[in-house]
Amino acid sequence: MTRVYFILFFAMVVMSFTSCKDTPSSDSKNLTRKISFKQDGTLQLLNKDTDSVLATFKIEIADNDYKTQTGLMYRSSMGDDEAMLFIFPDSQVRAFYMKNTEIPLDILYFNSDKVLVEFYENARPFDETSLPSRVPSQYVLEINGGQAKRLGISKGDKIVFERK
Repeated sequence: MTRVYFILFFAMVVMSFTSCKDTPSSDSKNLTRKISFKQDGTLQLLNKDTDSVLATFKIEIADNDYKTQTGLMYRSSMGDDEAMLFIFPDSQVRAFYMKNTEIPLDILYFNSDKVLVEFYENARPFDETSLPSRVPSQYVLEINGGQAKRLGISKGDKIVFERK
């Protein structure tokens, strides 16, 4: 009788492992699904001295926990006129990293007055090194890597944006 129980137990264990392998989890489905850009508004970067427009971007806005935590992860590209704007409810020192982010990014931190206070150029894909704002920030803009340099962006520049 114990032998029958042992065989049944062994069969159940084998079946449970097999079913786990053959059935993809909802997490793995989400990782393979392509995430596409969804325009939520427009943003202009303004020169600190002249208020002239350095660039205009179509923006996707991250303003809730899911969007803020996911950001641009799992995306293989982003248009030169596209960006992601993170909007936080308060101003504090923040830190971003590039975990699961496939494309190089410039990460720009803005204070509550929408003035650029810190930025990082060409953050490396998949790098989990912390990239801190060092001073309080309320807005973070992610653009394609190398654009900050090409556009001549510097600390003190400003942003204005509107939602669709």
